Amino acid sequence: MTERRTTLHVEALIASAGLGGFFFDDQAAIRSGAERDGATYRGNAVTPGYSSVREPAESVSVMLVLSDGYVAVGDCVSVQYSGVGGREPRFHAAHLVEVLQEELAPLLRGFDVSNFRAAALAAESLIAGIDGLGRSAAYGVSQALLDAAAHAAGHHLMARVVRDEWNLSEPWATVPIYSQSGEERYENVDKMILKNVPVLPHGLINTPTLVGVGGEALEAYVLWIRKRLAELSANADYLPTLHLDVYGQIGVQAEGSVEGTADIIQRLERAAGPHGLRIEHPIDAGSRGGQIETLGALRRLLAERGSRVEIVADEWANTAEDIHLFVEAGAVDLVQIKTPDLGSIHHTVDAILDCQAHGVGTVLGGSCSETDRSAIVTANIGVATGATQMLAKPGMGVDEGLAIVSNEMNRILRLDRHLDDVRSRA
Repeated sequence: MTERRTTLHVEALIASAGLGGFFFDDQAAIRSGAERDGATYRGNAVTPGYSSVREPAESVSVMLVLSDGYVAVGDCVSVQYSGVGGREPRFHAAHLVEVLQEELAPLLRGFDVSNFRAAALAAESLIAGIDGLGRSAAYGVSQALLDAAAHAAGHHLMARVVRDEWNLSEPWATVPIYSQSGEERYENVDKMILKNVPVLPHGLINTPTLVGVGGEALEAYVLWIRKRLAELSANADYLPTLHLDVYGQIGVQAEGSVEGTADIIQRLERAAGPHGLRIEHPIDAGSRGGQIETLGALRRLLAERGSRVEIVADEWANTAEDIHLFVEAGAVDLVQIKTPDLGSIHHTVDAILDCQAHGVGTVLGGSCSETDRSAIVTANIGVATGATQMLAKPGMGVDEGLAIVSNEMNRILRLDRHLDDVRSRA
């Protein structure tokens, strides 16, 4: 069977406001001492765009009505900690809906959607010229364009569009999923163990007390995870990688010292025992250039000491250009590719391939504040490109994000086999 490619165009753009999977949090206010009060925070917001320290995450669905009546869908979202670390300010859904429908919709009428890369580049250029639209808008519109291209190709499989347009040839497989515990650092780890999650727990280590003096509190947490693995896992072959996102807090406890940061990391490595250990954003240098230099120095020092801990870039690696500079410098072992921060999703594909070309691993991430739709599109990109690991999103509850991402990957692989079988019989 020959896959058809129909020339289709956009007849209308419809936008609707919605919710994200978690919250938007003012990270600067939290770091400045905003006190936790149940599910919220006391204190005043300090980051522009926030009216309170914690606000419900928002989203905007972009629906492209095509010339044959098909409706392609993508979601505009932003990350939990918008407006810091070089990221764009948080958006407000009602305003974004208005700008999309009044300013962008007329420009997209008649838009050819049969080739995703061409359409994404053209749409990104249009979005860049409209005040009030940014990477969040480009992210959602590009998801809808990828959906549209898969429909135009006749197979409705977004991963195939990525494979074909980037000329990728590696065989497909499910990508190891990593889950994030949120603040339920113990009960949610139990869920991960019971479901054999390959990479855990993220941990949300976002205050100095969670690291402890010399790393003692975080060491105790790692030891507890090992204990729970021994108690709960019925699979003798289950040996998950431990991935801790520490939000620069190891560096805070080490008073900015690279050597002190390395000391704490090696303490955690000993506690992890047979488990591979990945540390995300161990220290914050305050700028992109400083971050590249500092993480590079930390990585070299750990290697000199014989450590096998892998360092993951997060803050200050927000765009495809940023990511290229990190990997070109050999500063890290993996990069957290925070998909909303890169804007149009063709940049996510390019960033993954750039990392792979430099021998650097890829954490195909994003945020707990995303939606089921953006998670499904991300899963297609992960399978098509062979990312190192992929975030279970949205939300912080483990179960929901894990089901959404893993189920979509399984659908992709099964449908791809079916399409090949049909073609071979034709």
